[in-house]
Amino acid sequence: MHRDNAHPEPLERWSDALTALQLLHVDPYGFGGICLRAPHGPVRDQWLQALASLRLSLVKVPGSTDHERLLGGIDLALTLQTGQLHQQAGLLQQADQGVVCLPMAERLSPGLLAPLVQAMERGLQPSTPSRFGVVALDESLPDEPGVGAALTERLGLWLDLRDMSPADLSMVGAEATHSSTPMGWDEGVGLSPGALAHARAHLPQVQATDAQIHALCAAAQGLGIGSLRVPSLALRVASGHAALNGRHTLNDDDLGFAARAVLAPRATQWPADAAEASPPPEDEHPTPAEPPAPVESATDASAEPPQKDSENEQAPDPSKAPAEPNAEDLQERMVAAALASLPPHMLDALMTRHGADSRQTSGRSGQHRSGSQRGRPLPPRPGRPGGHARLHILATLRAAAPKQRLRQAQQSGRVAIRAEDFHIQRYQQRTSSCLILALDASGSTALQRLAEAKGAVELLLQQSYARRDSVCIVSFRGAQAQLLLPMTRSLVRAKRAMTGLPGGGGTPLAGALKMAHEQALQLQRQGVTPILVVLSDGRANVTLQGLGGRTQAQADAHSWGQQWRLSGHRALWIDTSAQPDAQAQQLASTMGASYVPMPQVQAQRVAQAMQRLQNPSP
Repeated sequence: MHRDNAHPEPLERWSDALTALQLLHVDPYGFGGICLRAPHGPVRDQWLQALASLRLSLVKVPGSTDHERLLGGIDLALTLQTGQLHQQAGLLQQADQGVVCLPMAERLSPGLLAPLVQAMERGLQPSTPSRFGVVALDESLPDEPGVGAALTERLGLWLDLRDMSPADLSMVGAEATHSSTPMGWDEGVGLSPGALAHARAHLPQVQATDAQIHALCAAAQGLGIGSLRVPSLALRVASGHAALNGRHTLNDDDLGFAARAVLAPRATQWPADAAEASPPPEDEHPTPAEPPAPVESATDASAEPPQKDSENEQAPDPSKAPAEPNAEDLQERMVAAALASLPPHMLDALMTRHGADSRQTSGRSGQHRSGSQRGRPLPPRPGRPGGHARLHILATLRAAAPKQRLRQAQQSGRVAIRAEDFHIQRYQQRTSSCLILALDASGSTALQRLAEAKGAVELLLQQSYARRDSVCIVSFRGAQAQLLLPMTRSLVRAKRAMTGLPGGGGTPLAGALKMAHEQALQLQRQGVTPILVVLSDGRANVTLQGLGGRTQAQADAHSWGQQWRLSGHRALWIDTSAQPDAQAQQLASTMGASYVPMPQVQAQRVAQAMQRLQNPSP
């Protein structure tokens, strides 16, 4: 969508980022908070400086925080010093009526995100002792998983400042803070006390019509947003935007901001009526036949105004206010505002990530494997030390501290420890992963498809060294499938194997799925996580026995697709048909695979889709 040169994109994005701070100042916990995706640099530092100047209680929660420090618990140092039980307030309690800042939020463990999300849910109740908003700082790279879905779903505003540079900030300058941001800035940093009190007083009084609420829900549905929480967050953000501007009712500006900052970043599909949401063609609303009649004669037109007014009394009456737009018009406006802010190739990334099964644990570094010797530390658990299990001293002291008053009569020592207090250390390792590429080399378009697949494999192997991932290639054509390349990280071997691959013939899809399943079993025995990527149109016409017959070939393919689904490993189906094919979609659903239609296969897009499959959101 074309943008006016008077309002360049950096200015609009920075204006939305400052408006998000104002909304956080007015309503710290009402819409959950903000997810900011930006790397270290002057742009993020300036935004964080503005956040720190909001006169809100700001508490940072690093990824190394344990449960007791987060939620409150025993003050171990004071308890051991005095011999009596002492409690300490958690970080979430200290952030009451303020903001919790999560640096490197994409690296937070699920064990830390779970109590944080539960505390946010309890904070929605007025009687809760601690209510706070969250600012999650996402520093992940484009090919890395972002913040956990359980947290981001509850954060109303999503901001993306990755493409902004210090030069953009200097270009924005004073214009962003004075002309494009709402009223009430105190020295360009935060709301003044008067403006803050005025906005907070207006917020409960903001009203939304039924048409506006229906339009928010319809726009979310059109953009492929399935969560019912998102339209509620969008309504809360729109109401806060109206309160900032001193309005008691929502208008197009409020709904447009909610569409840009809440709905657009969550979009997972292109709306079916996106073409209709664009400006309509000239012949869509034909000019009525009445206007040419008065133009024919100036005297007739001047002689008959009373008669015309009496005949069409209701239509041209200027004293009546124009009718309010209905829900369909509002939906089109919000969808258009959301589509205007979508970055390129964003929908391809979301489609790949959206179809992945969150219960599967394969990903960038493979499956999780528990151990007691090395790896990432896990929360300790009760148990007896011995063998490879090591005693966790701090957890043991925490378990023994509350029971000291009962044990003082039996033991004269400073701290009485029993076997029931023992806790052992635990670690978690991640195995490497291997991409199994099943390439369809059949049909008349095989040459173009294989050329693009070769380019995608080369792009993947160039980045596999840093991730310590491998690639295995299975090709299928004619009457059978062939293991073209066993698991390897050698770019030279992959190029040699792909160079002499012929094309044409039938489509033994079932044989390819069977061979991929066998390779996955071997990789799993070696401690490697298999991930399957199929490039095919799904039109199987060769059975497992190498005979023709579409019906039996499709049945065999579905049978081995179900076997792959039962294995629990991740899969991606790239449909290479000229148009999205129902057979390919059905096979992808049977396998439990993500489905991405790519009629014009491009090496860079295929590589990006595979990388996102390897790096799913936790």
